[in-house]
Amino acid sequence: MSHQPSTFQPTCSIAALQARATLYQKIRQFFAERQVMEVETPTLSQAGATDVHLASIPVQRHIHGKLSTQYLQTSPEFPMKRLLASGSGAIYQICKVFRDDEHGRKHNSEFTMLEWYRPKLDLKGLMHETAELLEVCLAHRLGEVRPYILSYKHAFQDRLDINPLQASLKQLKDTAHRLGLNLDLGDDRLAYMDLLFSHFVEPSLGFDAPVFLTDFPPEMASLAKVKTDDDGEQVAARFEIYIEGLELANAYDELLDAEVLAARFEADNLERTKQGLPVIPTDQYLLSALPHMPECSGIALGLDRLLMVAMNQVKIDQVIAFPAEIA
Repeated sequence: MSHQPSTFQPTCSIAALQARATLYQKIRQFFAERQVMEVETPTLSQAGATDVHLASIPVQRHIHGKLSTQYLQTSPEFPMKRLLASGSGAIYQICKVFRDDEHGRKHNSEFTMLEWYRPKLDLKGLMHETAELLEVCLAHRLGEVRPYILSYKHAFQDRLDINPLQASLKQLKDTAHRLGLNLDLGDDRLAYMDLLFSHFVEPSLGFDAPVFLTDFPPEMASLAKVKTDDDGEQVAARFEIYIEGLELANAYDELLDAEVLAARFEADNLERTKQGLPVIPTDQYLLSALPHMPECSGIALGLDRLLMVAMNQVKIDQVIAFPAEIA
């Protein structure tokens, strides 16, 4: 006799389903008014994200009778950039993305992302547009409160009294141990930085107002350009948005140098090999497209988390119908 599940019902309320539908209508209206085109790209790809901290879900399928391993997208970024390079102009997409074994209060391994790209718009312009979108989607929660800008470095210094751009591995380790975080992360300087950030910086961000966290360490550039900040230090040209300790979005001044990006992909895969993680094939289509891409900024925003803020909920299960455990 097969095991019967205890309930067929969703973990969210019908009101949450209605709120999601209304949210999508507002987003589509917002971009329609700005002549940003909605697009659709494949969910499966022959390449995936090489980022050591992202776990793609591999899938096998036949193409013309030949079995191949492909990857469920962790973001629609790569194919959207191929569209930009082909002359699409400003574009956005609402889609499902997947990250293996990410489950918890703020995570589900299948979630919904809004991603958009703005040719000829710099990060400050993108911040302004994002603030306008938040105003449309969260007016009832935020009222007259406006977002402000804070650098990653200053957020760290304010809370931990160290400069993460200059701190040595020993300083980061000692700070973690002093604060009771006794995990052994080996000699991974970035892992210690992320540990301190996630425990002592992130939970305090965005309570008085939404915050745009800018100028990340250059090692965290991912697919963003690297620039020099006002203090003459190298930083990644990117920002993240936090509301009430919750990261909502991640934006880049998009890197257009294919050689630099190929080197980053290669370094990622070397680190993956070192950590015993699967090597992810490099997206050669993306590297071919990059020299043809216009200067642009792009942003990925988690819609489930935006809905959590809009509805004042603390668990992602309260805004999605069927989380992984009962899907």
